[in-house]
Amino acid sequence: MELWQIALIVLAGIAAGGINAVVGSGTLITFPALVAFGVPPVVSTMSNAVGLIPGNIASSFGYREELRGQWRRILGFVPASVLGSLTGAYLLLHLPEDAFETIVPVLLVLALVMVVGQPGLSRYLKNRSVRRAQRAGEEHVAASVGDTLSTGRYILVLVVVFLTAIYGGYFAAAQGIILIALLGLLLPDDLQRLNGLKNVLVLVVNTVSASTYIIVGHDRLNWIAVICIAIGSLIGGYFGARVGRKFSPVLLRTFIVILGLVAIWRILTL
Repeated sequence: MELWQIALIVLAGIAAGGINAVVGSGTLITFPALVAFGVPPVVSTMSNAVGLIPGNIASSFGYREELRGQWRRILGFVPASVLGSLTGAYLLLHLPEDAFETIVPVLLVLALVMVVGQPGLSRYLKNRSVRRAQRAGEEHVAASVGDTLSTGRYILVLVVVFLTAIYGGYFAAAQGIILIALLGLLLPDDLQRLNGLKNVLVLVVNTVSASTYIIVGHDRLNWIAVICIAIGSLIGGYFGARVGRKFSPVLLRTFIVILGLVAIWRILTL
């Protein structure tokens, strides 16, 4: 890579880290950037997953206040995230690269639809959480999952976390949006607390899949891209968790959609 490409990838990593902390679609920044610079799609996905880990850690740390009282819940969901991520990583490493190039444009379209629909979905989930809090007679419903969900609902949440982790282990783009949307429909809790939960579960998924890529497919990683994204995502994840809510959501979504469309075009024309 040339110096200007390296600089742009670092900037993409900063943007992705910040967006992942607040929304959860940062891969739609870094993945298209790598593909546009000629990195093969599968290599881009693997390198991106490894590089975004520092940003995931920073954003999870930034939401530590929202995570208070949720560790019992998190420990219950982590095994589903781990198993799902391993499944997704296995599929990425063993399915033919042609299959990935066929499936990813469809997944990108799904991710872009989620990005565009995110404002309306967030409003719906926020109103839903407010109504739940009002019914409970308190501002936040902070009880543990085991105390508030029936066995059937809890199993359904585990299935959702598992399936979303498969998606995350295989591709990862917009997994945060998908996860928080589904958790918001199933869990009786405040949206910001669910965002903190989402950040931790995404961290688990990305860490497991990235570790799998390093152990099994280290020769297929683009380490320059990994380092650039890691540096950028660490910076972006830290500041995104602090000030990311001040970003213009319309501008962010427009930028993400444009890059996503570029990635779709680039993959289809390979």
